[in-house]
Amino acid sequence: MSLKFDITSCIRATSKFSTCTKCEDICPVDTIGFVDNIPSFTPSECVDCGACIGVCPSSSFGLEEYKGVDFFFDFLGAKSDTLSCKENLPCLAWLSVEELLALALNKETKVELGYCKSCELGTRLYTQIVHNIEEANFLLSSFSKKVLEVSFDAPEIQKVQEEPSRRSFLSHINIKKAMQAKEKFEEKVDEDDLKSFSLDFADISKLKEKSIPNKRKLLLTSLKRLEKPSQYEVLPQEEISFISQKYVNENCTNCQICYRICPTGALSSDFKFSLINFDAVACIKCHLCHDVCEPRAIQLQVGFENQELFEPRKRQLIAFDIRRCNECGNHFTYHDGEQMCPRCQIEEEESLFLHQNAKTLLNL
Repeated sequence: MSLKFDITSCIRATSKFSTCTKCEDICPVDTIGFVDNIPSFTPSECVDCGACIGVCPSSSFGLEEYKGVDFFFDFLGAKSDTLSCKENLPCLAWLSVEELLALALNKETKVELGYCKSCELGTRLYTQIVHNIEEANFLLSSFSKKVLEVSFDAPEIQKVQEEPSRRSFLSHINIKKAMQAKEKFEEKVDEDDLKSFSLDFADISKLKEKSIPNKRKLLLTSLKRLEKPSQYEVLPQEEISFISQKYVNENCTNCQICYRICPTGALSSDFKFSLINFDAVACIKCHLCHDVCEPRAIQLQVGFENQELFEPRKRQLIAFDIRRCNECGNHFTYHDGEQMCPRCQIEEEESLFLHQNAKTLLNL
């Protein structure tokens, strides 16, 4: 099996409330599904296109033969300036918008779509590839003269007739990996069972770690080498798939779940939990904070300021009145009324309820 999955970085593994289904939606052979809220797939059905890698916000998936960072530097050092499934990629859908941006910012880059529209894997991947290119060029146009050049010309290639159930697997393997592919092909013959995953204690510990995916690091590093634009723009947030700006409305109860569960640390607080900060460049737009926010207090801003990409800043979204409880002395978010934390209020209400019931029973 070439496709790898890291459960500790999966958004779905972080919370049962996550609604992320990007890997399932993009899979051209519909082999990815969910078992106990975790992505699962059948290895023998996977065609190693890497599309799930391209759309996964937290880079949970990976291919043994292709490493994002390695490919980035290999491409920059190569003579060819063309990205093609017949030359250097398993599929163009393997590249995320962030990676396309990083490549375009560092080298004149051409994207070969000549084989994509008629690809046997269907229109699902082609639609995603075109969307990624258009989004990357849309962003580039807001702060740079660079652009991803698109070519629809493709030389005729001789099609080799192979067993249909195995043809796609071999067609996406780099020539340099031919011998390795042969071994994997033989291993795949008996791999017909669903590959499912579960969390153990070590995984749960890793889930608490905050980290930014390598594709974001590549983009930010590339942007640092670029001259800042003379004027920044505000872009429609629905046109950008991988980053966002947020605000918090008055419904927020300071339950702390959003910044505790944020996988990258884009949302954070201080030692007294008296505020919520947001760092846009760390946001991967996984929607997890929105999914777990019960009062729906976290919202996306209508526009995204591309200034965030060049001048990152941590913004305070909301602040709270933190006081010490008169009963237990612990800090809590004060709203109004008696200066008592919620836990002590519950204990007082329960005590009062029991006292009233006891008094009623004595009067019977």
